[in-house]
Amino acid sequence: MSAKILSIIVPAYNEANTIHFILDKIRDVELIQGISKQILIVNDCSTDNSGDVIKQYIQSNNGVEIIYLEHEVNQGKGAAIHTGIAKATGDYIIIQDADLEYNPNEYNHMLRPIVDGFADVVYGSRFMGGRPHRILFFWHSIGNKFLTFLSNMLTNLNLTDMETCYKLFRSEIIKPVKFKEKRFGFEPEVTARISRIPGIRIYEVGISYYGRTYEEGKKIGWKDGFRAIFCIIKYNLFVK
Repeated sequence: MSAKILSIIVPAYNEANTIHFILDKIRDVELIQGISKQILIVNDCSTDNSGDVIKQYIQSNNGVEIIYLEHEVNQGKGAAIHTGIAKATGDYIIIQDADLEYNPNEYNHMLRPIVDGFADVVYGSRFMGGRPHRILFFWHSIGNKFLTFLSNMLTNLNLTDMETCYKLFRSEIIKPVKFKEKRFGFEPEVTARISRIPGIRIYEVGISYYGRTYEEGKKIGWKDGFRAIFCIIKYNLFVK
């Protein structure tokens, strides 16, 4: 039996200063059961020199499978994820932000329920378990919990962190899904859509979280929160 592959989708927008750090972490992590890595970087038409930094990194690390994809116009994080999912060829797919908020060393914690045959989808929760969690914004945490609560009401799931970046899927589960949301609405949309798959097995594991301030490059804002509410209602009640 050939080794399994984890496809790691990295949406990138203006991350020239930090993306090499996260790529180093992805490169260095050793996955359980001999699983290999396929890294797909989707540059969402960055206005800084992210493209040049990424290409230089690929040239310097030719022993790692890195696929570089580029949008000609900025479309949003969700659109970058759509592109990555379409091009991924691994057995499993995980989403990895290009900043330093999430630690690739936790891939194995998320892979375990899938490789052991229990899960089809694993969410990495920032709000469960005993791992490090940077203390930042009170209203962000309230907003995240409200969005998760509202999503759970309509999906009948009991997630603790619907908005987490870290979502790991078996490829045959996620690749056939047709997504519409091109920006941060992807999180509630994917949760709504997978919750309706017959027999789906969704797990959560606790992860660490090294959040950024806006001065450090955080991009999500209050408008994205309202869009998330709209998407939760739309994809659970009106769009199947």
